Amino acid sequence: MSITQPRRTSDTLDVDRSDSGYRDWLKEAVRKVQADANRSADTHLLRFPLPEEWGIDLYLKDESTHPTGSLKHRLARSLFLYGLCNGWIRPDGPVIEASSGSTAVSEAYFAKLIGVPFIAVMPRTTSAEKCRLIEFHGGRCHFVDDPRTMYEASAALAAETGGHYMDQFTYAERATDWRGNNNIAESIFRQMELERFPEPAWIVATAGTGGTSATIARYVRYLQYDTRVCVADPDNSCFFEGWTTGDPDATCDSGSRIEGIGRPRMEPSFVPGAVDRMMKVPDAAAVAAVRALERAIGRKAGGSTGTGLWSALKIVAEMLREGRQGSVVTLLCDPGDRYLDKYYSDTWLTEQGLDSAPYTAAIESFLTTGVWPD
Repeated sequence: MSITQPRRTSDTLDVDRSDSGYRDWLKEAVRKVQADANRSADTHLLRFPLPEEWGIDLYLKDESTHPTGSLKHRLARSLFLYGLCNGWIRPDGPVIEASSGSTAVSEAYFAKLIGVPFIAVMPRTTSAEKCRLIEFHGGRCHFVDDPRTMYEASAALAAETGGHYMDQFTYAERATDWRGNNNIAESIFRQMELERFPEPAWIVATAGTGGTSATIARYVRYLQYDTRVCVADPDNSCFFEGWTTGDPDATCDSGSRIEGIGRPRMEPSFVPGAVDRMMKVPDAAAVAAVRALERAIGRKAGGSTGTGLWSALKIVAEMLREGRQGSVVTLLCDPGDRYLDKYYSDTWLTEQGLDSAPYTAAIESFLTTGVWPD
């Protein structure tokens, strides 16, 4: 944008940087993004089958039914509206994002919707299916070998191209209206209204940016519910350590094998004070959980879903042991067909040194006996 020189009117300096052509483009871009939300029906709340006599109900909020197939569709829509209304996204520059996959797929969709280029900066290990989806929506993939360098590489690309670095890891928690406006928390509580335990005892989320857990926890506090929020963290992620030790500078040397969640640093959008509980979930347990989900409801899901489901099942086991009734909600974050070469591949598990068999046995034993194995 060119610098407009001030003009003097009497004793007043007057600078006008308005551009009618840009404002017309902006209005149409915002309309298109909001129209997407208006067209998209709310996502489903699925029941995971548990014995009726347990007096505990387990649900999965199925975010895979969004137009781009994941929980990140909500985030991408919010980030685009935030960037547009702040004047950061312009018609003559690309949008750039650091992402391990699903956010980039959704952002590529919205970039195409409003007619701007999109570049995803991602680890070279990102699943081939996610890369295909980004390119399907008109985006371009820029790979880095070390996931910890995604931030710097994204900022450098933005400076080089004159584009906007979206920076989901900073802005996710503030771009979403956590007080309501059909965010994921409001949707969960509205859909639970006619269930036998309408106010969940626990909602289990996973964290990539931390924006979802922050939105849910803030909404719960704002409306004074007794619901608690648990965040499940995978291997090779620092969120659990940073939360338990209170260290905002906690880091992890390796990248997460569970795409979309787990980070090598404490991200600005992760709000530790809003979280009631955290669980560290082995990646092999997450794989066992998504495979158990497929056996239970006939649906494949990604590893982030498995991480949350493992924690949710452990919470159900605690409630059952303590004689407490109620409901637990977790998230079905994205579909498993994006990960057939990973979490559903025994070859990949062997290559990663992961043995899911003990965790599979634990889930099957619990669902049969109601007792969680020690």
